[in-house]
Amino acid sequence: MTMLDWDNPLETQTHNKTDVDSALVSNTLSRAASYKEVQTPSEEQNLNQNKLTPVNPEDKRVINGQTDINQLAPFKYPWAWNFFLNANKNHWTPLDINMAQDVTDYRHKLTVEEKHVYENVLSYLTTSDILAMRNIGLAVMEKMSAPELQIYQARQVYEESLHTWTYQHCIETIGLNQSEIYNRYRVVPEINQKICMANNRLDSVLRSDIDLKDPDELRNFVLSYMFFAAIFEGCWFYNGFSPVFALQRRGLMKGTAEQFQYIMRDEVMHAAFGIRVVKQIIQEENLKPDKKEIREMWDEAYEAEKAYTNYILRDQILGYSAEMHLGQFKYIANRRANQLGLDEEPFPEAESTLPWLDEQANLRKEKNFFETRVTEYQTGGALNWD
Repeated sequence: MTMLDWDNPLETQTHNKTDVDSALVSNTLSRAASYKEVQTPSEEQNLNQNKLTPVNPEDKRVINGQTDINQLAPFKYPWAWNFFLNANKNHWTPLDINMAQDVTDYRHKLTVEEKHVYENVLSYLTTSDILAMRNIGLAVMEKMSAPELQIYQARQVYEESLHTWTYQHCIETIGLNQSEIYNRYRVVPEINQKICMANNRLDSVLRSDIDLKDPDELRNFVLSYMFFAAIFEGCWFYNGFSPVFALQRRGLMKGTAEQFQYIMRDEVMHAAFGIRVVKQIIQEENLKPDKKEIREMWDEAYEAEKAYTNYILRDQILGYSAEMHLGQFKYIANRRANQLGLDEEPFPEAESTLPWLDEQANLRKEKNFFETRVTEYQTGGALNWD
């Protein structure tokens, strides 16, 4: 009899059916006997008591809740479940998109300045999505006390992993030096500054001793979640794809840009969900956000974005400049502040400097996505273009 080897699912192994059945029966009987010996009357009583106590959805809370975290419905936050359902409609992998033309564009059409922009955008994003994954998966999810919230966040963790795969796929396909690209955030101060800012926020809430019933801890957690949802994903990511979209508008690096369009769909949902959760916590916990702290957060984020922008766009490329990039950051920051319901916009005089960005990001295609799926092509690293 051929069976899967669950220690190595890619391999199979052969067992004698009689040996398997007898071993299975013996193991099952042994475990059943052990269970009867260990379980005490008080445990049985507690189990029965739990079964007799239904979950009241009104007792659920985003954090510090006391209801059964394992029971999904009835929902208190049906919007969170809808986020999960909608997220599954944007299902893709980087292998679905043809990158062959990008290899030619990078090697034969991009200027030195455009290559500088492209490479450093990838360098920043590769590290950022891992940070976003760790924030949700390790620092946020375990603090949620309603399963409908955790289920969408589990999907979000998967999506951040998928985005990281996408950047790696672009790097491999183009044939870039992986070590050099990945280490730029450690050696380029303008990239490192943004990563450090996010790491500091993450470290402040990624602690085993954190107590969200403590007002100061709760305030810091909400501010950190606000940072990752509204700034890190809502502004830095949203704005961060724009230089590549500018290349796409000129018919360059279209495969990479299409990958980024799918990622951007995810990131917009991540930002919207995080903002919704932050507002829900503020309401449930009767919090009053500190305007000074929020103002300092916006200013720090802008200064980091300004340094990064002046580095990647130290030389203007056709159709895109540092002024346009920073102007759009301010405009999007105001949008996120309004979504959060904050009293003040951080940059009240800002106007959109990239009026084409929302349309570019919407990925409106006349052809069916799956009709464009690539079934056979080699990555740039596997081809000899010389």
